Amino acid sequence: MHDYLNQDEWTQEEFLAHKKELESEGVRVLLVDTIANPIKGADTTLYNPYEMKELPEGSVFVFYCDTGKATKERLGEFRKKFPGYYCISLRGGRGYWRQTL
Repeated sequence: MHDYLNQDEWTQEEFLAHKKELESEGVRVLLVDTIANPIKGADTTLYNPYEMKELPEGSVFVFYCDTGKATKERLGEFRKKFPGYYCISLRGGRGYWRQTL
């Protein structure tokens, strides 16, 4: 698989590029809202472990919070909770998301 799936963080630009590439290969990539505050103009999924575990193994979960710090610190927890999935934090979180990209 792709090396970038083992990274801890992706920037918004990386997220958009990797999502396009992976989804063209049939891999689900979700931007996961951990703060119940969706990003305007982005397709986000509210953090719900039960529903997320229903997705095919190998799916990619890109978690975000306001700054990206909390989700990066919780990556170990997410990875234990979702074995068989890729867990990544959105660098800069919701605060650095640019609608123009």
